[in-house]
Amino acid sequence: MNISATRTRLRWEIGVVLALSFGASGVYAIVTIIERLTRETTLSSQTATINQSLDERPVFDLIYQLLGFAFGLAPVALVVFLLWRSSRPHLGRLGIGRPVGASPLWWLRETGGGVILAAAIGIPGIAFYLFAKWIGINTTVVPAALDAYWWTVPVLILQALRAALGEELIVVAYLFERLKRLGVGPAATVVTSALLRGSYHLYQGFGGFIGNVVMGLVFGWAYHRWGRSLPLIVAHWILDIVSFVAYPLAVALWPALFGAPAK
Repeated sequence: MNISATRTRLRWEIGVVLALSFGASGVYAIVTIIERLTRETTLSSQTATINQSLDERPVFDLIYQLLGFAFGLAPVALVVFLLWRSSRPHLGRLGIGRPVGASPLWWLRETGGGVILAAAIGIPGIAFYLFAKWIGINTTVVPAALDAYWWTVPVLILQALRAALGEELIVVAYLFERLKRLGVGPAATVVTSALLRGSYHLYQGFGGFIGNVVMGLVFGWAYHRWGRSLPLIVAHWILDIVSFVAYPLAVALWPALFGAPAK
């Protein structure tokens, strides 16, 4: 296969992968923000609900949630299949697995890096969300109630893991590898990845878009520098656990601060 045909095939492959995952989410989010802006109410007075209940009966809600988690990982399985290597580390092109010559505790160092990265992004992120809500460029994010069912918190942690694996392995690791093969430079790749990350958060408002673009720039720089996915996955998982679990608790305790109605 000649170079031109290979490039065309890669472009189609990227298009298909994104159409099955975050590219589609980005399109829906763009339509959503347009719909929100054309309402008679202001953006800051609107709400965006995350992790909604999927059925009024608890047993079926749990089944649907678990099915969503399992099938939501299908695009991740696809990029694993596409970038799998016959030699170890099998997922080296996705920045996963023990690096050649690394110590047995390599994962501990990368996990620690993820914790530090989460703190660097998360603490300013909370302040920026409140600021974006205050100046009217973001909706009020309404989280799932933690006391809905006994399994609510474990399922939210699973949903956070799904988001972390999906976004970091597709939007960062996979996209970086494929764009590199297409001859796209590092700076353009980092920006492209960050804009894609921001696009599918537009349903929350422009604050969600800006905040996630900044997060994407930091994560993209970190991946370009380290070439490792585990720190990004750990950081993203921590950030989403905070968003899905700690944030609802904070809203319940201080509703006025987060723009939620008091109960």
